[in-house]
Amino acid sequence: MSGVANTVKSAVSSVMSDAKVNDMRRNIIDPGDNDRKGQNLDYGPYISDTDNWLKVTNGTHAGPSLLEDQVAREKIMRFDHERIPERVVHARGAGAHGVFRVYDDRASKYTYAPVLTDPSRETPTFVRFSTVQGSRGSADTVRDVRGFATKFYTQEGNWDIVGNNIPVFFIQDAIKFPDFVHAVKPEPHNEVPQGQSAHNNFWDFVGLQPESAHMVMWVMSDRAIPRSYRTMQGFGVNTYTLLNAKGERFFVKFHWTPELGVHSLVWDEALKIAGQDPDFHRKDLEEAIAHGAYPKWKFGIQVIPEANEHDFEFDILDATKLWPEELIPIEYIGEMTLNRMVDEYFPEVEQVAFCTSHVVPGIGFSDDPLLQGRNFSYFDTQISRLGVNWQELPINRPVCPVLNNHRDGQMRHKITKGQINYWPNRKGTLPPVPTKEGGYAEFTQKVEGIKHRVRGSKFQEHYNQAQLFYNSLAPHEKAHLIGAISFELSHCDDPVVYESYTKILNNIDFDLAKQVAINVGGVIPEAPARSNHGKKSDRLSQTHYVPAEPTIKSRRIAILVADGFSGSEVLAIRAALKAGLATTWLIGPRRGKVYPAGQVVGEGEGMVADHHYEGQRSTMFDALIIPSGAEHVQRLAKNGRAVHWVREAFGHCKVIGAVGEAVAFLRESVSLPGVEFQSAPGSDSVVSSYGVVTTGTYGVTNAAAEPFKIAKGDKGFLANFAYELSKHRCYERELDGLVERVAF
Repeated sequence: MSGVANTVKSAVSSVMSDAKVNDMRRNIIDPGDNDRKGQNLDYGPYISDTDNWLKVTNGTHAGPSLLEDQVAREKIMRFDHERIPERVVHARGAGAHGVFRVYDDRASKYTYAPVLTDPSRETPTFVRFSTVQGSRGSADTVRDVRGFATKFYTQEGNWDIVGNNIPVFFIQDAIKFPDFVHAVKPEPHNEVPQGQSAHNNFWDFVGLQPESAHMVMWVMSDRAIPRSYRTMQGFGVNTYTLLNAKGERFFVKFHWTPELGVHSLVWDEALKIAGQDPDFHRKDLEEAIAHGAYPKWKFGIQVIPEANEHDFEFDILDATKLWPEELIPIEYIGEMTLNRMVDEYFPEVEQVAFCTSHVVPGIGFSDDPLLQGRNFSYFDTQISRLGVNWQELPINRPVCPVLNNHRDGQMRHKITKGQINYWPNRKGTLPPVPTKEGGYAEFTQKVEGIKHRVRGSKFQEHYNQAQLFYNSLAPHEKAHLIGAISFELSHCDDPVVYESYTKILNNIDFDLAKQVAINVGGVIPEAPARSNHGKKSDRLSQTHYVPAEPTIKSRRIAILVADGFSGSEVLAIRAALKAGLATTWLIGPRRGKVYPAGQVVGEGEGMVADHHYEGQRSTMFDALIIPSGAEHVQRLAKNGRAVHWVREAFGHCKVIGAVGEAVAFLRESVSLPGVEFQSAPGSDSVVSSYGVVTTGTYGVTNAAAEPFKIAKGDKGFLANFAYELSKHRCYERELDGLVERVAF
């Protein structure tokens, strides 16, 4: 092409580019223009307050939020309709069916709701677990809050607890929810990052919104990287009310406590699993149910009589505060078991829709400002996603009869006979049901005050419970929290952001703020911004929730082998661990037959390996066992991936067991630092050191003489191994500096 032609082509391209740029410019608004005064409503007027929903208040205590608030309704409704059809939040989910039953009628003193008082009932449930920030395509193991939403199909209608695995939230008033989600979601200019909060906008928002401080402590703790959905607590978060047969009202918070204890991944492991198996949590749920290790949770309530609402130093309606169990104990009244996976993901997990406003007679609402807005927002959102007839979808449909005068609308399922579709009518069709006959009864609540955008004085304190949470953590949990905040802030490239949040941390704990500032290059504080009250609550640490009876139920145990391993030993180990309802997985050099000692490779019967070293990594398992066998151990020692397998498991504080020649493999080839090993060949004595359990021999004879049990002692290889596994991890390795000495 000639030079002239090139010049002409370039000029034409420039003109076309400029023309489109000019065309687009008509739609571009720069919020940073200095001549813009501030925010407007969509129809023009300036907004004077975008932080507080208009409500009835006496200036000290919040009353109900008002539907007349155009600012709040416009803000929430616009937010509700931002995504089509994916959920704006909680897009990535997994679900399962189950049953709920109360132990007895002990809750009847608080409520007349049969689902909470009738032990003869077995109420069907559906639970959807989810992450919050990421899209449907993000990974399961990202650092995030986890949704824990439960639908009870009661005989009186559907009751939804739309909860999380953390008991508090980032904001006090629902009007701030669009701001929070916009800040935590991928940044709008480049749609980055996906499924994580490690970016400028999130930390900018929480740094300027001190009410978030308590929630940030929880999200930066191990709670935000759970080992599985089955080892998470669940919380209703908001304050609801219960109404008893006498007409007395009580404030209530709802709790789920897992049978297996509360356990988490470690950060390096969570990062690796996100790439190795982004569906890790949903697979884990399905695997447990398929193996009959049904996930179970105890259901508890915290209850405050209405007369005692104002007896606490915090406002009980503030969703950024928890109710300390030392002041308001949890009363466990029932149990839920998940026992059936879905038949098809989309019509069940994706189309299930929850509403905080879905309650049944005997359960009601408080003036919690977050709940008041959620009651409006959730219903509006479901209409946007699924259409006005979303409650007719099979997964959302109540099990009780539903008759009313609603008609038409997109995707209507029902065909209603007759000529009457209104009330009152000449035939008396479908009259309202009096409360004495089962109609829903609202509590007759006295409301007085003025319309105002204001929060009560108790809503202004933001750090006491953040301190309480941090003080209550175990040493390894504190170290993980410091590491998490340091990781997140190190991804913020605006100094204003990470320097500002260091100042927030200094209101919680001076040493915490100082260490984070050192780690991220922030301004190191010279003195505490406020004193630490020193109070603790054991129940805020995950270590509190160790099951009363040690268990290894549903734990995944890898048995690492190469050709030449002891076949009888593996059979005995697998049989014993199966008795504890754990699952064992043979990991070999190839997927297919691996040959035990005494068999010719390629000719013997062999044992089928479930995965090979590259196909599944140690991150997928809770523990690791290496059987004896001289030839097999020599092969492992020459395989770098196999050596890394063990080092990585050690670095992630997982339990490791070894028998016979495998003990020398750990000591010499893997070179685990600081660990004591059993060193007497052929001896069945056991040494347990930093979660590494070793013995000289284990086989059919040992298995016959050692019925499966979980116990600590000098005898019983699997008893000691199971005991260490029941503790989940050996975090002493981290605290004593052993982990940092291993490359993994």
